[in-house]
Amino acid sequence: MRIRRHLSVPIVTTALALALSACGSSGTPQNVGSKGTAKSGGSGSSAEHTDDISVGVKPDAKAVKLLPAAVKDKGTLSAAMDLTSPPTTFMASDNKTPIGFNPDMARLIAAKLGLKLQINNIKFDTIITGLQSGRYDFTASTMGATKDRLKVLDMVDYFKAGTEVSVPYGNPQSLSTHTLCGHRVAVQSGSTAELQWLPQLSKQDCTSKGKPAIKAVTLPSVNDALTQLVSKRIDAVMYDFTGLQWAATQQPKTFEVLKPLVATKTVTVALKKDSQLTPAVKAAIQSIIDSPKYAEALGRWGFKDLGIKTAAMAVPQD
Repeated sequence: MRIRRHLSVPIVTTALALALSACGSSGTPQNVGSKGTAKSGGSGSSAEHTDDISVGVKPDAKAVKLLPAAVKDKGTLSAAMDLTSPPTTFMASDNKTPIGFNPDMARLIAAKLGLKLQINNIKFDTIITGLQSGRYDFTASTMGATKDRLKVLDMVDYFKAGTEVSVPYGNPQSLSTHTLCGHRVAVQSGSTAELQWLPQLSKQDCTSKGKPAIKAVTLPSVNDALTQLVSKRIDAVMYDFTGLQWAATQQPKTFEVLKPLVATKTVTVALKKDSQLTPAVKAAIQSIIDSPKYAEALGRWGFKDLGIKTAAMAVPQD
């Protein structure tokens, strides 16, 4: 993986022409205003929640006690996110406010620790190297735990997610989750879809039965993948089901999500391996889970059935 230069001033990135996300900025501070417009996919909400969900949340004394002195003195937590993946992690229509379930959870973690939050917008496949180098304190980016990631990261469970496949509306090639052999399927660079689920599905359904492998097309973001799907340069997209369902809801008669899911898993907040921050962040996540704010955060993005009860240290899911 490459380490991308840290961006400390707002930038504008190209959004999917189908308006699945707005523009990107880096170094966006935690405190933001409130308004609501965009629909959420899957099970949920119809508001663009730019309000700061952590307003009024008091620090958790047990979690604060676990903070390293240097972090207390600094007073700020730095979070790395790829703000191109609605409805978990994306940019509001004001082109400056990070929104979604993951920014909400990051804000709540900082609030439980009595710290301010800095959200940094970087490509997903550079997040791990950024954590390893100490450039960022943690990430809440729907990252699944794998054996390789756990060698270099501390990972704490915070909700459930899954992987699904999307095709053009009407499914003109009559594809299903298990009939993708020989087809061009886009995945996000650095994602578990690229590293784990597509290769596993290809072996299970295709190469082990003498059929041609699924042709993986690796792209920087789900927006790029869905754009190429519309232009018929690829046949399908494999990605988090929350994002694909959001896209299908946002753009009726454009995308169709296939059943069954490729995989369901618990996902994690990640920090540098053996980070002194890990115990405090773990305690903060558990405090959030035990509070009404967790159900509120899940509910307003349509994730009410994706909650967990314990902020456990993650185990490999590959």
